[in-house]
Amino acid sequence: MPIRSLAFSLAIAGALAAGASPGAAQARWPDRPIRVIVPLPPGGPSDIVLRSAAEKMHVLLKQPIVIDNKPGAAGNLGAAEAARAKPDGYTWLWTTDTLVTVNPHIYPKLSFKAEDLQPVMRASAFSQTLVCGQSVGVRTLGELVQKARQTKMSYASGGAGSPGHLTTELLKSAAGIEMMHVPYKGPAPAIQDVMGGQVDCGFLAGPTVLQHVRAGKLVALAVSGARRSPLLPEVPTVAQAGFPGFDATFSLLLFAPRGTPQPIIDAMHTALAGALQQAEVVERLRQTDQEVVASSAQAAAARIAEDSRTWGAVARKIGLQLD
Repeated sequence: MPIRSLAFSLAIAGALAAGASPGAAQARWPDRPIRVIVPLPPGGPSDIVLRSAAEKMHVLLKQPIVIDNKPGAAGNLGAAEAARAKPDGYTWLWTTDTLVTVNPHIYPKLSFKAEDLQPVMRASAFSQTLVCGQSVGVRTLGELVQKARQTKMSYASGGAGSPGHLTTELLKSAAGIEMMHVPYKGPAPAIQDVMGGQVDCGFLAGPTVLQHVRAGKLVALAVSGARRSPLLPEVPTVAQAGFPGFDATFSLLLFAPRGTPQPIIDAMHTALAGALQQAEVVERLRQTDQEVVASSAQAAAARIAEDSRTWGAVARKIGLQLD
């Protein structure tokens, strides 16, 4: 066994042994396949990253990771199922942070409580990319802001409450501008209408706009997060483009049902951290415009609380409520 894999295996064994009495149930974990609920359709960037990591986790945990896609209701259906699951270490939730930082603020009849899900790790971070159609005639964020102050403009998003929607509303507030929101059912139709000139601009996922930016069909003005995109390193962040302190970074997170034994959480955290450090997984993340974070559970909880305050304030300002 390679030294790195051996080290992680020993760390997992140590995590399970720490604090566990002889014969305790968690000391035998895992003794069967581990299910990870993904409340999103298969094939997206979050799904791809998890499947890459799961292959490595299988080796470290000596049990298969079964990925169970449960899309629907903006992720709320899958989250509710995970929150109700037995906290025995055999059901986990892998999702974007908006499930717990945005949804509780905009869905009055949420089918789960965020506190029923225990943060295990902030696995990766990603941004949205602000793009405009060629016909808009702007090449920088400053030019866009100036134009928006002089004329009526519109922006597309992948849907109400989506990262692109909230990020643009945050930018509108920071810049003191108005733009009409045009929500779509996903980023693909939004991109088509931005390229076609039906809508001016939009904050959209990096991997979905990259090919069109490189083909000259879209102009990339800025990325929403604290760091530049590895896929478009020449594009500044919003903060670098004139709005210091602006940071709309999003995350993929792993959660456990509240009450899952700490030794099991520690062992799962160790396995996922080990998988995320593998070169091929790091590269897969880079290709989907993400960077590895692999934070502690405490850091994940702190970031969730911070982002929840930010997006809660945005949702209240624009009166965003969904059924």
